[in-house]
Amino acid sequence: MNTRDPHFPVGSEMADVQGSHDPRNIAIGLVGVKGVRYPLHWGTGTERQAAVGDFTMSVSLPADQKGTHMSRFIAMLEEHSASGEGLDVSGLAVMHGQMLERLQALRGRLEVSLTLFMRKAAPVSGVQSLMDYQLKVVVEGEAQTAVTEVQLVVPVTSLCPCSKTISDYGAHNQRSHVTMWVEASPVIEPRELIRLAEDEASCELWAVLKRADEKYVTERAYDNPKFVEDLIRDVAARLSKDARIGRYAVEVENFESIHNHSAWARIESN
Repeated sequence: MNTRDPHFPVGSEMADVQGSHDPRNIAIGLVGVKGVRYPLHWGTGTERQAAVGDFTMSVSLPADQKGTHMSRFIAMLEEHSASGEGLDVSGLAVMHGQMLERLQALRGRLEVSLTLFMRKAAPVSGVQSLMDYQLKVVVEGEAQTAVTEVQLVVPVTSLCPCSKTISDYGAHNQRSHVTMWVEASPVIEPRELIRLAEDEASCELWAVLKRADEKYVTERAYDNPKFVEDLIRDVAARLSKDARIGRYAVEVENFESIHNHSAWARIESN
């Protein structure tokens, strides 16, 4: 059975509509695809893990070009996924350069969000469990001067110094989120930022704890009380001292256990 389209002769080439001239003479800052979910492996070696990335991929478009070639973004992800190679922050910077070359663009933005898991041992029993952290990596700019930003949300415990001081016994505590946006050169790995935030909290979190571990967590937080102001200043001080880190911003939100609102703070580097 002949299924060939009689209106499209064999050997003919389809017109490249996207690459045609646009008469309006208005450049587009960024254009591309958003909300593309693709499977990937994050990390290398023993830290490699399966993940699903939520991608936004875009490039600049000259004033005289009608459109960009959207399918090329997806083709890049398909090739990387099919290769089975692990991806990390440095690898995303490389992919950003490849994207610009493939799309013949001067500048662009590559963004991926995913859930990063870390296997942690409980502080006393040593029982193993997985903790999850929300990670976003953004690479933006021209090929030779692109800036990489790592965003992480790290859940921790904070204990109120005021509650501890004024109470005859006990003190209220709550779960807190430390959110960091960090530009680093050379690239700083997400696990280092997670460790930094957890070290500065009243106590870090684990997914599974035995009774001896719960005792440790309770007493550790009690001996290390911090207001939202204390926690954010301590995290910012650590970031400021790291020579690899340029610009950064930090937010801390305490999901208060005795109020129907959160305590919140933000610091941005100069």
